[in-house]
Amino acid sequence: MSDFDFEAVFDEDYLHFYEPHLTDRSDAEAAEIIETLDLTAGDWVLDAPCGHGRIANRLAAQGIKVTGVDITPHFLEKARESGTDVDYRLGDLRELPVDGPFDAAISWFTSFGYFDDDDNRRVLAEYRRVLRPGGKLLLESLHHDGLVRGMAAPGFARVDEVGGDLSIDNNTFDPLTGRLESDRMVVRDGVTKRFHFFVRLPTVPEWRSWLADAGFADVSFAGRSGEPLTVDSFRIVVVATA
Repeated sequence: MSDFDFEAVFDEDYLHFYEPHLTDRSDAEAAEIIETLDLTAGDWVLDAPCGHGRIANRLAAQGIKVTGVDITPHFLEKARESGTDVDYRLGDLRELPVDGPFDAAISWFTSFGYFDDDDNRRVLAEYRRVLRPGGKLLLESLHHDGLVRGMAAPGFARVDEVGGDLSIDNNTFDPLTGRLESDRMVVRDGVTKRFHFFVRLPTVPEWRSWLADAGFADVSFAGRSGEPLTVDSFRIVVVATA
């Protein structure tokens, strides 16, 4: 099992620092998802994890039937505030609280890889379980090769500032585990918090193997917006057919 502390990483501080950036890009990302999966009104889509609903609510506004699953109650509360017709449910990706069958499932914005490898593979098997035959799984994440190629030794830092508050991530990559390891310090309203978290970044061969073992076929890879995937691509889009 994973020791990932979801409540520490994905809390109100996360939204304080990242929601403005995410809001600015959400319309374009929802449109990219619709185009990539060729979604139309009436299709039934699982967004898991759905976070605070930024993608699910936009898909629902286009007439798509959406079920959103997330493990963070605070995010689900915020997602429901939109008033859109999305079926939001509290749940763990390793044991999805839904059965489908869905036309498509979405894991967007580095939402995969927060468990040990056995449980990460279990997540993929759960996506396969709830998809109809021929249904599509769409995963978008950091690309292993592009991140490692672009990372300056021994790592890199990300700094976000909002109204004098600071969120600082000191990042390193562990080649033995394939994980991006992050030490985060949040300074907000005079209070400092520190914690550690990670995300597993499979290589393309690992993606192929894991998805095949989960029962998927016809796996394809691209960069963002349909660009060809290269060793310099910082992000990866994976589409697998159930």
